[in-house]
Amino acid sequence: MSTPDSDLRRRLDDSAMSITQWTVVAVCVMLNVLDGFDVLVMSFTSDAVSQEWGLSGSQLGLLLSAGLVGMALGSLFLAPLADRIGRRSMILIGLTLAATGMGLSAVSQSALQLGVLRVLTGVGVGGILAASNVIAAEYANRRWRGLAVSLNSTGYAIGATSGGVIAAVLQSDGGWRPVFAFGAVATVLLIPIVLWRLPESIDFLRARRTSRSLERLNAILASIGQPGLERLPAPEAPTEKASTPGIARILSPDLRRNTLLTWSGFFLVMFGFYFVTSWTPKLLAEAGMSATQGITGGVLLNLGGIFGTALLGVLAARFALKNVLVTYTVVTAALLTLFVPATSVYLVVLALGALIGVFVNGCVAGLYALTPSVYDPSIRATGVGWAIGVGRIGAIVSPLVAGWLLDTGWTPGGLFLLVAGALLLGGVVIRAMRVGGTEPERDTATTGADRA
Repeated sequence: MSTPDSDLRRRLDDSAMSITQWTVVAVCVMLNVLDGFDVLVMSFTSDAVSQEWGLSGSQLGLLLSAGLVGMALGSLFLAPLADRIGRRSMILIGLTLAATGMGLSAVSQSALQLGVLRVLTGVGVGGILAASNVIAAEYANRRWRGLAVSLNSTGYAIGATSGGVIAAVLQSDGGWRPVFAFGAVATVLLIPIVLWRLPESIDFLRARRTSRSLERLNAILASIGQPGLERLPAPEAPTEKASTPGIARILSPDLRRNTLLTWSGFFLVMFGFYFVTSWTPKLLAEAGMSATQGITGGVLLNLGGIFGTALLGVLAARFALKNVLVTYTVVTAALLTLFVPATSVYLVVLALGALIGVFVNGCVAGLYALTPSVYDPSIRATGVGWAIGVGRIGAIVSPLVAGWLLDTGWTPGGLFLLVAGALLLGGVVIRAMRVGGTEPERDTATTGADRA
């Protein structure tokens, strides 16, 4: 029964994925579907909400940003608790907050109430995302880790696409409130699924020694067909680093460079991603296309994202993830420079829109997949959470900057060129990241040739 703990991570990385491990990934994908629905639920219902309460454009803009603000707060301040109480526990807390926020949103009586509840919902989703991406990465083996985390981002695209259809159907009969009620019920239904099919993080149980850690760890190992451990490793001698809070540790001298590069990469990539997903329909109309054609282009972006994130995961199983991610940023930037000039040919712009969706969604998925490898298990949720939180700041800033520049006379083509430049800079930042210092980092950066 006994297996040295130091070999456990290597055994998991070298073994085939079990059904239980793929089930963990599937549950994490379902959690990310919630993210896609929640991010865009306000966009889907914005017209009806605005009409009911007579909102101005600026008031509606604040409502649209409230959820993103909450997600940033959840990623920055709630997600780090997962390194203390457990990734699974944090997901359950996040689901409870998100379900409460969505449910009360359905009965809110003013724009102010709805805005506060959107922030609350976002806080819950922010805590969920950091923990779920970490669990997906930790339960996957070396070969399929990139795919496992990339599939999470596919969940976002599925939630965004299906959410629009669900919102259209529900609003046709009952207005905007049933859309939020549907989101609340769907979120509540995820709680028993998490309790039933999502175990605690293996790496968390190894890092946080409690009276039942060994028992819980061995039960998980048995469920994935791995021999158990006879005992947990002896605790390390207390060090100044070990007693340092997680946020201070990710900014310690040995991690500061990678942390700042990761934050910069997330900010730039999410700046570009949310610009594309938020402004494409409007800017296509500004460039001379009809409103219907602009909306069609925006839908194709989300549909392309479903395939793009899955494609990145498949490529990451064969090539170094960092190299695949840098390539995605370069290709996305190139496609963006061609997008507006192509508006004179409708079929061409639709094809470009779908391709942009493929690659821009893959950029976000790749960062989600790469980031867990930067940090050791004891601070992984903190590192991932803060990276996502900084990225959400870029998501909040992006629509505001785009709107301001459009008001000052920028053309749609100029705005797309600006975002292309931001994504190119993001690729440079990602290329500068060091992913070879620890065992998990070597796993993520391994090439297909190395695995062979």
